Amino acid sequence: MEGELRNFIRLWFLTILSLSYCYNISSKISKGFPRLISIFPVLLLLLILSFNLHTFHYGSPFVCLLSWLANSKLVLFAFDRGPLSPLPPNHTLFILTTCSPFKIKEKPVKVKNGKTLFLENEPRVHSMVLEAANKCGLLVLLFCSYNFKQYFHQHVWLILYFLHTYLVIQLLLALAAIPAQLMLGVELEPQFKTPVRATSLQDFWGHRWNLRVSDILRPTVYFPVKTISARVIRRRWASLPAVLAAFFISGLMHELSYYHITRENPTWEITWFFILQRILIDIEIILKKKLVATGMLKLPGAISGPLALVILALMKRLSLNSMTLSSF
Repeated sequence: MEGELRNFIRLWFLTILSLSYCYNISSKISKGFPRLISIFPVLLLLLILSFNLHTFHYGSPFVCLLSWLANSKLVLFAFDRGPLSPLPPNHTLFILTTCSPFKIKEKPVKVKNGKTLFLENEPRVHSMVLEAANKCGLLVLLFCSYNFKQYFHQHVWLILYFLHTYLVIQLLLALAAIPAQLMLGVELEPQFKTPVRATSLQDFWGHRWNLRVSDILRPTVYFPVKTISARVIRRRWASLPAVLAAFFISGLMHELSYYHITRENPTWEITWFFILQRILIDIEIILKKKLVATGMLKLPGAISGPLALVILALMKRLSLNSMTLSSF
């Protein structure tokens, strides 16, 4: 444990030092590939740095925060895009923005007498505390239900695993968001947007589940691939390979996180799960375009939503074993 604490301190020391370097070179090296090359050693360092931590609770979150989110933000920063553009006023805020999984909520706008007024964006600490208490209470009920697991059907277990994972992630993010809001003095965007109310798989993955990851995948993977694809195939279908690329990268990053937990060779089940999700979303996109082209009515959300969640659960059941399910 003592050695793990030293590794943890070393990780943060090297991370702060590396990100300070990135902040300082922004005024000296022009945006684009020259800046990308100059920060490339930092990208490699952040990719491997968390593997010096060997415990689940220390290391696993930093695989996502540093190897994936921070590196993606730095790649966008190299081209003067993303959450680090415009450049934060000081290197402390630059480091916090790079390493944080949160997004500051934009100030609400109100038009009065033809003038646009920006209202105050104050932290909602009380609501975050209530949300954390709510998720904690639901988790307690869920843990109590495990005492009767012998009476549950395997499909019920699938639903419970999904709820368990979702509630744990929500609880951890809510607990982390409370000090983050107090430190920054602003309200933060929610990480999830009621996934159970999704109207389709496309809506679930793109607009409701783990929104900060979606925010990163769009500018780093989806939009560049879509732009390139539009030059090769018809623009109408350019989103199909872009969706594939986004889900493939997401699968690889989940494999990296899972490898950190088990330190075993990957079985690629998680990557295949995301690729299968992509195929289903492509089918959704094609069907929607065909329905619009033929003038047919779209499927009501009251039907398409539950259908999408059932398909998601079935694909989860078919492609993942119980251990990989817990890393969803």
